Amino acid sequence: MDKVTVLVTVHKPYQFPCLPAVYHPIQVGSAPMIDPSFLRDNTGAHIAEKNSSFCELTALYWGWKNLNSDVMGLCHYRRYFGSPSFFFSRVFKAKEEKILTEPRIETLLKDYEIILPTKRHYWIETRESQYAHAHHIEDLRTTEEVIRERSPAYLTAWEQMLKSRSGHICNMFIMRRELLNEYCTWLFDVLFEVEKRLDISSYSENDQRVFGFLGIA
Repeated sequence: MDKVTVLVTVHKPYQFPCLPAVYHPIQVGSAPMIDPSFLRDNTGAHIAEKNSSFCELTALYWGWKNLNSDVMGLCHYRRYFGSPSFFFSRVFKAKEEKILTEPRIETLLKDYEIILPTKRHYWIETRESQYAHAHHIEDLRTTEEVIRERSPAYLTAWEQMLKSRSGHICNMFIMRRELLNEYCTWLFDVLFEVEKRLDISSYSENDQRVFGFLGIA
């Protein structure tokens, strides 16, 4: 695999823009194979069976466990890294011209630890109230309980996040391997424990994507 690898999660047929070589589509979920050239999150060390509740985080787990790239990132078949005007662009030509390339990624990582998408601002709501309105507040309460028990050093950051009115969404990032290892070790330790404690059997199909949503939180 490349020195820099950005996984592009996809779950259905899609006409991709012309992607730089470091971007690699990875099919998640249990649907029949879309394209034999795509990576699959159900090979090697994986949690593909959790995709309905972990969403694109099954691709993140796969990349963490199976790739040895010095730099790894995650984006979506409809969302790539580029300029703010590009992020929501629907025009393929504009996307092809503005997608973040490997040289630009390497340049940015000389000055910054992580490349993230532009923040989303909620303005009239906090992250906590927005989540409660859209999903189940018990998701946050259970996660806080787990963080308090297993990672108390992160509790202050968690509380600050809940009170904030903006955040980086979509579980998208690009970072170096050392930081990726630290992040994934912490993230999946927390989420797997939350999964054990949270009963989502009565949740709607959308709300059962809870662990993907909590990854964004």
